[in-house]
Amino acid sequence: MSNGSFFSEPGRRGGTLAIVLVALIPACFVGWLLWSSVGAGEGRGDGQGASGAPTMSSTSSPPPPSSPSSPGSSLAPSGEPLKGRVVVLDPGHNPHNRDHPSRISRLVDIGTKKKECDTTGTATNSGYTEASFTLDVARRARALLEARGATVRFTQDGDRPYGPCVDERAQMGNKAHADAVVSIHADGAAAGERGFHVILPKSVHSGGADTSAIAAPSRHLGERLLSRFTKATGSEPADYIGDGSGLNVRGDLGGLNLSTVPKVFIECGNMRDAKDAAQLTDAKWRERAASGIAQGITDFLNE
Repeated sequence: MSNGSFFSEPGRRGGTLAIVLVALIPACFVGWLLWSSVGAGEGRGDGQGASGAPTMSSTSSPPPPSSPSSPGSSLAPSGEPLKGRVVVLDPGHNPHNRDHPSRISRLVDIGTKKKECDTTGTATNSGYTEASFTLDVARRARALLEARGATVRFTQDGDRPYGPCVDERAQMGNKAHADAVVSIHADGAAAGERGFHVILPKSVHSGGADTSAIAAPSRHLGERLLSRFTKATGSEPADYIGDGSGLNVRGDLGGLNLSTVPKVFIECGNMRDAKDAAQLTDAKWRERAASGIAQGITDFLNE
């Protein structure tokens, strides 16, 4: 090797090494600063780096894609047992019906006959209206059902001038291809008559009405509501309807006659009885009523 070799000159070798180290240290420090600024966002928990752009940690794999779930699928997350299901809630009457008497009194075809478009509903002796009650309970039930993953639709949310008419209410559930429809009401029976009941569609086939396909599943829905509403509210089945079972079959309601999807009515209590009225006007009791309705629907859809 020649005399100019790096290894043949110890004195010059040490000086050269020092120069190299002096040059490398600042470069490494700058590199470390750049790495820190780029990687700082990965531990923020919001999935964004310092620039605000989405980032993914290089030390972990991306979460697996969620599995698709169909109505009633066991793949639905345990916290969303109603994922993919459609529920229509039908708050009885409308707070504004009283302002449109001629419109709600016009007759519409319910299949078996013609009947009024709608009515104003009843009220407690203190003036708390059925329409106000049904909207409040329906909104509470909607929140519970949506928390379980259901898509919930209303026939009206106090946002219409009147109605809709009973035939249109049925059509809304049909067009939504609802898995279940519950029409929420409160009764206006004589004072002293207490309790709640569920109205089931009679099997009818007349004119535009044909409930032959929904009578059986609607009964199942009604039975689940009856059980859960009793447990949630502590109320007893009505003592003035039928045999006291809490289930009443009718073929004169357009909302049921014209439905092509499982549907029932629930009369949550008697507004004209003082004891029932005390419950119906209690916000805490209405929350329990909504819970019973939501759980009854959940049980039915998870059968």
